[in-house]
Amino acid sequence: MGDARDDPNLFLVDPDMRGILPLDDFHIPKRLRRRVKQEPYRVSADTAFTRVMEMCAESSDGRETTWINSTILNLYSALHREGYAHSIECWDETGALVGGLYGVALGGAFFGESMFSRATDASKIALVHLVARLIEGGFTLLDAQFHNPHLEQFGLIEIPRADFKRRLKAALEVKADFYCGRSGPSGSFTGSGAVHRITQMS
Repeated sequence: MGDARDDPNLFLVDPDMRGILPLDDFHIPKRLRRRVKQEPYRVSADTAFTRVMEMCAESSDGRETTWINSTILNLYSALHREGYAHSIECWDETGALVGGLYGVALGGAFFGESMFSRATDASKIALVHLVARLIEGGFTLLDAQFHNPHLEQFGLIEIPRADFKRRLKAALEVKADFYCGRSGPSGSFTGSGAVHRITQMS
């Protein structure tokens, strides 16, 4: 990651305690569950990867700086072109991109990198759709990297570095599919379908 948006340097982060979202115990709060089923936004995957990254890098309420610099943007865009980095997007009725997230898939592990929201619950809905997709695609590990109070409502847990590396080693041996058997990014879950897929697992 980078220290700031205008800093071209990168450094590796390997915390003593790692935040993960257990895919077999992911929790959707009741209010959000109803909201997801109402489908307030159109949800897509991998249709606006670079734009999602750019919006994650923009300043917003409570966050004036970002670790996403131009070097990271270029590197992750290259990973996206190679099929390793992916995004989930939420669009409102006017066609505006109002929420989303991105991360990297390796084997059965997905490394969540950043998310943004410009409308009520948009990033949360993107996360629910991501988890449904990961479960359907056979993933076994969703790395959130750090403890984040915002993610506690979804069942975030912290595990020691050694435990994380054991789980990661096993996950990297898994043959998972972000597109869930489809030939490309077309097709997404309905809101009800996403909730159902997750509750089947948990």
